[in-house]
Amino acid sequence: MPASQFMADIRSQMRLRQYSLQTEKTYLYWIRYFIRFHGMKHPSDMGSAEVTAFLSYLANRQHVSPNTQKTALNALAFLYQKFLKQPLGDLGFSYSSKPAQIPVVLDFDEVTRILQAFLNPRDHLIFSLLYGSGLRISECLRLRIQDLDFDRGTLKVYDGKGRKDRITILPISLKQRIHEQVARALSLQKLDNLRQIGPSMPPALSRKYTSAYRSPAWMFLFPSSTICEHPLDGKLCRHHLHPSVARKALKRAVHKAGIVNKRVNCHTFRHSFATQLLLNGKDIRTVQELLGHSDVSTTQLYTHVIGKHFAGTQSPFDMLNS
Repeated sequence: MPASQFMADIRSQMRLRQYSLQTEKTYLYWIRYFIRFHGMKHPSDMGSAEVTAFLSYLANRQHVSPNTQKTALNALAFLYQKFLKQPLGDLGFSYSSKPAQIPVVLDFDEVTRILQAFLNPRDHLIFSLLYGSGLRISECLRLRIQDLDFDRGTLKVYDGKGRKDRITILPISLKQRIHEQVARALSLQKLDNLRQIGPSMPPALSRKYTSAYRSPAWMFLFPSSTICEHPLDGKLCRHHLHPSVARKALKRAVHKAGIVNKRVNCHTFRHSFATQLLLNGKDIRTVQELLGHSDVSTTQLYTHVIGKHFAGTQSPFDMLNS
């Protein structure tokens, strides 16, 4: 079987299981990498020994992070256990260890300076939502108009990390700017509809409801400036804004704001959201739910940022003169 057909069959299997397009892209990358690493040998002729050798190479020679190793293993586990039906069994492999890093956070003044540096109202709103609602950049850009609930002051996040849905807060002070962005998005949708084009839709839904793309509810809040082919059905559509556009805008804004002592990225605003809630006295379970963390231990990392894990502890030096 040609390699291209083999990879196409793997892709078909992932789509049958309704994996996200990002997961599909990531898994195919690691499977190709694995095959190339072993000299283009067919995976069915390899097994746990070759998988262990590959993961060890990533850790010892490429010095990848434990999370990257886990992603590579998940891709190979899918390949063998779900596609080839050849369980790998116990690999006898341990991940490389890396201490948890305390996240970089921004204070009020730094957030304000960065937001003021954005020239485009759209970019200003994107990062206002990251900070105001604790969103990941992918979650923010995938927002559709139907996900906004102004009456309850909430945002619905569908198919977030780990394929989980959640509800988080919608900053009331952003209401007017969001309405303005909604108006811009709907104006673009009307022009697209004249050409029988609309926002990219879930293929199954678009087949069942052929005119759903005309509904304002399905329009992206932050639509792309260009038309593309849907990766699943090939139909012309307008996808949401690509994350690289937001990242480039942020880089320019951080430089303009003069922040040179912190490494700021899109996720920094989510970290800052969580940290500020804890500083304001919100309980950690509430913050966990708003962020969509499965384990509270992940959320507890933010207590290290604000020093709550040693709150009330007095330095021995300060006791010298007490």
